[in-house]
Amino acid sequence: MASGNPCSAANGLNVSSALCWMLGSPEFPLLSKEGDIIIGGAFSIHTQIAKPLLSFTDPPKRLICSRLHFREFRFVQTMIFAIEQINNSTSLLPNISIGYKIFDSCSSTVSATRAAMALMNGQEKTLGKNCSSKSSVHAIIGTSDSSSTIAMLQTSGIFQIPMISHFATCACLSNRREYSSFFRTIPSDYHQSRALAKLVKHFGWTWVGTIRSDNDYGNNGMATFIKAAGQEGVCIEYSEAILRTYPQSQAARVVRVIRNGSARVLVAFLSQIEMDILLEEAMKQNLTGVQWVGSESWITAGHLATKRHSDILIGSLGFTIRKSKIPGLREFLLQVNPSQNPQSSLLREFWETTFGCSFQSRLDGQSQGRQCSGSERLDDVDNTFTDVSELRISNNVYKAVYAVAHAMHNMLKCRHHGEKGHCFVLKNLQRVNFTLHSGERVNFDDYGDPAAIYDLMNWQRSPTGETVFVTVGSYNALLPNGKHINKLSDENQPQSVCSESCIPGFRQAVIKGKPVCCFSCIAYSAECSRCSLEYWSNEDRSLCVPKVVEFLSFEETMGTLLTALSLFGASLTLVVSVVFFQFRDTPLIKASNSELSFLLLFSLTLCFLCSLTFIGRPSDWSCMLRHTAFGITFVLCISCVLGKTIVVLMAFRATLPGSNVMKWFGPAQRRLSVLAFTLIQVVICILWLTVNPPFPFKNMEHYKEKIILECALGSPIWFWAVLGYIGLLAMLCFILAFLARKLPDNFNEAKLITFSMLIYCAVWITFIPAYVSSPGKFTVAVEIFAILASSYGLLFCIFVPKCFIIVLKPELNTKKHLMGKTHSRSP
Repeated sequence: MASGNPCSAANGLNVSSALCWMLGSPEFPLLSKEGDIIIGGAFSIHTQIAKPLLSFTDPPKRLICSRLHFREFRFVQTMIFAIEQINNSTSLLPNISIGYKIFDSCSSTVSATRAAMALMNGQEKTLGKNCSSKSSVHAIIGTSDSSSTIAMLQTSGIFQIPMISHFATCACLSNRREYSSFFRTIPSDYHQSRALAKLVKHFGWTWVGTIRSDNDYGNNGMATFIKAAGQEGVCIEYSEAILRTYPQSQAARVVRVIRNGSARVLVAFLSQIEMDILLEEAMKQNLTGVQWVGSESWITAGHLATKRHSDILIGSLGFTIRKSKIPGLREFLLQVNPSQNPQSSLLREFWETTFGCSFQSRLDGQSQGRQCSGSERLDDVDNTFTDVSELRISNNVYKAVYAVAHAMHNMLKCRHHGEKGHCFVLKNLQRVNFTLHSGERVNFDDYGDPAAIYDLMNWQRSPTGETVFVTVGSYNALLPNGKHINKLSDENQPQSVCSESCIPGFRQAVIKGKPVCCFSCIAYSAECSRCSLEYWSNEDRSLCVPKVVEFLSFEETMGTLLTALSLFGASLTLVVSVVFFQFRDTPLIKASNSELSFLLLFSLTLCFLCSLTFIGRPSDWSCMLRHTAFGITFVLCISCVLGKTIVVLMAFRATLPGSNVMKWFGPAQRRLSVLAFTLIQVVICILWLTVNPPFPFKNMEHYKEKIILECALGSPIWFWAVLGYIGLLAMLCFILAFLARKLPDNFNEAKLITFSMLIYCAVWITFIPAYVSSPGKFTVAVEIFAILASSYGLLFCIFVPKCFIIVLKPELNTKKHLMGKTHSRSP
């Protein structure tokens, strides 16, 4: 059972429970429970603090904290809920109970320090003479602000008591040298500040004002933002600071600075308390027309999203951690009641504040306002405490408790197994890696920080007129090449620049004493300077802009069409190959020299595919590959056709009486001839690549306004040598096929070869003038067209008639039919 504050019994009936707590000793926990393991807690349960005057003649009086913070009280109950869940678990810390001691840090470093001293000491009092020999807690959850957390760490860190914060985001806390026992379940402000700078830059806001809390949270976060903003080209008009303990005149002065400034965007790195103070003053001075960009501390604060503040804050943008759901938490919160622990002044204060009633009566018997019955229902209340729709920081508290439990579980397990060196809470906390019931992964990096993943929130007005938080983007520090913001819209966003862009004919001139974002526009002089070769003047002749780089790419229509023709040709050739292989034992295939036919089909496939090397951005390897691959594959192709032509001639020579010519051109001689013809081209290409190979070249001669990226031949002599050799073989093949065209046979392949060579030669003869006269990327397109046209010509003229007979006229695919006319024409 939780223990209450003993001051309630010592102060009489005239003092209410809330005031009793304020005067009581901060060394007593507000809520506590015994257990085998004790987890300490420090939360900013109250938000206002009155510091007594120091006379230096009397002992200082206690700090007086007031104004219960419902959100922080929800954090407290979330911690208790998580502990109760773990105590009821049979898998995590079985047969071991967890207790707690929860203190109020009051968002004050003094209160936080006194709470830390109480948590470190095993006894209730810390000012007495007797102290325990060891800490009364195994870990501490808290606090809700960076300054209080640092103050507590200066005490707990000495004893290496792990402290896990759910809301302290100062990047300074990632310093492992100073804060080796610190962990947190909320990302460091280092990432948030950089994300805010990228957000401001995304919308083109190069002229902004900034305001921060004058503490560790605000000062460190804003320093990182200003540095990151400078790197993004964003200038700061003013940078102001406020703190809740500052006089009201400071807030009034800051609001006047904002009103009189020219920046229409205000980046507010403020805690909720300072934001409340600033908003009150902004409403007094009727501050409007400002685009607010907020930190995670207040950007999802429900108590600010009211009609009272809507005119000022509507449209606000800011990053926050992702929300989650905690099953069973709402039901647990609705069960909170003073009857759970009648001695707890905190529970009574919460009840009195929630329902506007009082448990105490005045001495004269008159009621002090409405009397609390204790039977009021939290189900009927709609406030920050009962609202679980935006569980972000509460989920951090939940994760922190479970992280401690998993660390303790692993520590006890390793002690049970007798391991040494890792059986400490700190070491096991650094290594925790588990998944919650919601599927969220919990672990820490080397600095004790979680992964930095944020949602971008936008304050929008719903159809009913209420202010709602809408997720409009995200930021992930884990993404490669830095960070990325997505799903943002530039519509209806204000402009915030120091100086408008200069109109054409004018240039920017720096104003002395002003940031670089502020400039004047002066007219260009009458003299013009020539742009460098890779640049071109814009339409207004006021600026040199990079020339457009042009080459035949796969993405453009011409490149896509040529690629499709190439792949279709290669696929069609493979289909023909399959048909020939399937019917390889038929007379027609045997009569057409199947070995050379398959080699010819293989070379045609390579011819179709080699055209792809001519498409795309030219590089060293592609320039060397495209011409050599083209030259070698085409020579291989023509060599096969030449071999088939010679076979036809030799076959009919062999039919003459006494002729044994076929033994001089058998299968071995055919292979050697193809190899010899091809090797000659290979040698030419090797010499070309060795002496003066092709290379990428920026052609700036044809067009002044753009650059043609092409492959220079290196040595035109070798290029024309490659083409000339192909042409020589093609002419030889054409002549031999022409001579054999009238040889008797029912299926004279020489006729097909003659026609194919006629098309081949016609294509390449017309190619030469077209190639020389075509400009830019069309030169490459002409070469690809010639390759594809000649390849299709060979494929259709030589193989399509055979496939027609094999597939559609199988009755003609017989030896008798093939030799029929030969016999009939014999004398």
